[in-house]
Amino acid sequence: MELRAVLFDAGHTLIYIDPVRVVGLLDAAGVSVDLETFRTAEVEARRALQEHVHAGHTGTEPEVWRPYFAALLAGVGVSGERVQDVTERIRREHARAHLWTYPAPGTQDVLRQLSDEGYRLAVISNADGRVRSVLEQVGLAPFFEFVLDSADVGIEKPDAGIFREACRRLDLAPASCLYIGDLLPVDIVGARGAGLQALLLDPLGVPRRRGGPGRPPRAATLAQEPACRAQPGFLSAGCVVWCPPRRSSSPSLPRLRRGCPAGAVF
Repeated sequence: MELRAVLFDAGHTLIYIDPVRVVGLLDAAGVSVDLETFRTAEVEARRALQEHVHAGHTGTEPEVWRPYFAALLAGVGVSGERVQDVTERIRREHARAHLWTYPAPGTQDVLRQLSDEGYRLAVISNADGRVRSVLEQVGLAPFFEFVLDSADVGIEKPDAGIFREACRRLDLAPASCLYIGDLLPVDIVGARGAGLQALLLDPLGVPRRRGGPGRPPRAATLAQEPACRAQPGFLSAGCVVWCPPRRSSSPSLPRLRRGCPAGAVF
């Protein structure tokens, strides 16, 4: 079926935790860390989150995110009695102003290219009711027809209902929509279960689990690569490129080109 729309996850797909803001919070807590060290720790934190989710923990509850922050703080050298203090500082700051406000370089270029190619764009996110305002803040919201936030809809991924609601709003068949996200059990399993095509955004090289779903098409990051500008549409990582199928009645899988360092999003 002809691909008509591309739908995105938000966190760790379109937007990431802001490294400058968190390094500032750490500094205020007496923890001196450079951005490079933080970036390395954050990659490992995402890996810990992936493992936790693969073990069956999904949703937006704080306990789902504990492994992420535990790995992040350990990676920047926070230990002992300092952990509780730094964790509370981060929690308060996130409650005051959402910390996932860093779009990966090239994200706007990718969205603009897809929009120019005629693909309809939207967002489906497990979030806390603030994801639309965050996307507005970072300048990405104008690219999307709508943002489905699980806190507003009352359904969380991987429930097929939230994907079907997006297709209903687009008035498109699920098979004509592609969903892009970073969590295999949440994003890819959920999208496929609702009948959508799916692309795993996988900068970490998460291994396939025995007994899990078939290996989905993968890409490393959303970023523009000059070598792919002549393609009919693209998502690229400077070395991993997905080109949406040309407008035709026959389905086609994304084309991938590999060779990119894992975790490079900042």
